[in-house]
Amino acid sequence: MQLIQIDKARYRKHLNRVIIGCGLALAVGSLAISQTLIALFPDESGSHFHWNLIGVVITSLIIGWALNKYRTHDYMTEVVYVWELKQALNKITRKLAKLKAAGREGNPDALLAIHYSYAGSRLLWQLDDNTITMDELAIKQAELDSVAAKFNVSLDANNYDPAILKQF
Repeated sequence: MQLIQIDKARYRKHLNRVIIGCGLALAVGSLAISQTLIALFPDESGSHFHWNLIGVVITSLIIGWALNKYRTHDYMTEVVYVWELKQALNKITRKLAKLKAAGREGNPDALLAIHYSYAGSRLLWQLDDNTITMDELAIKQAELDSVAAKFNVSLDANNYDPAILKQF
């Protein structure tokens, strides 16, 4: 997955609308389904927990289906890109201890994966205005650059391929 610059204002606007839309759909849909089930199948004891739960589950499945169906729509471009980038970074994070150990030994794939993780994190943090940890990231990037220079490894996030994680 290539790192691309996206329009922060458009991303935030679309993400907020998607979140609000999903929240409203969940509230309205689950209430409508559960109230319909309660009206059709009343419980003598007055406990309708299972109907409420079924309403939430069915509505969640419908929302998930709709999000998946419209993930390729132009409106969802930035939202889906950030979601997929977060998934890619999570895969790296789960193997970060092994990657760092291999990186200290000069493994170019490990160094590239770590570099991609730092570059992707920087992009995400800028989109979310999470600039508090940027100084810490800059220190880690400088350490990574010095290790890469020590082993004469050139790091370019565009060269990252998720398949290299399989060896770690």
